[in-house]
Amino acid sequence: MIDYSVYLQTNHLKPEAGERAYAKAQIREVWDGDRFVRHLADHNGVFSRGTVKGVVSDLCNRLVEQVLNGNKVYLGELGSFSVSLSSESADNMEVFTEDNIKAVNLVFTPGEDFANMISKATFNRVASRVAQAATLKAEKSGQTTVDLAAAKGGNSADDEPATDAGGSDNTGNSGSAGDEGNPL
Repeated sequence: MIDYSVYLQTNHLKPEAGERAYAKAQIREVWDGDRFVRHLADHNGVFSRGTVKGVVSDLCNRLVEQVLNGNKVYLGELGSFSVSLSSESADNMEVFTEDNIKAVNLVFTPGEDFANMISKATFNRVASRVAQAATLKAEKSGQTTVDLAAAKGGNSADDEPATDAGGSDNTGNSGSAGDEGNPL
């Protein structure tokens, strides 16, 4: 189940539309690689944790090697991996050099198992992180009410739309859709 809260944001491409409501996924837990490897090993039963960890480590190393060689790597249902470049422009092609290249980015294109995740997902609306923190603070100090407007007035970074490495927020909109998100 995916917990989510709702925030308001103005799309800078359509400012006349005013603020609109968007969903923001709330992360329940952060799993490190070791925990995920343990989870894989526990569900597989055939391979030890060490074997799974070795395979995952080798997969990552070989994947980096191949995409840096200019290859696109397809991993079946997982998806494909390739690179894109971020660069500063030059006045013309003759003066463009590799010094204009500023970043090498990994491009992940989801495979079949990831392409239609919405059909498999269930959702649970929860309070924003700011509202949760304000409620906990009030509870700890013995207060029986919370001023959500005051709590949200600071517009914490926790409540701005998260962006992924591709610059998209989790609403499916480009990361430039607005400067700030106001959670509901």
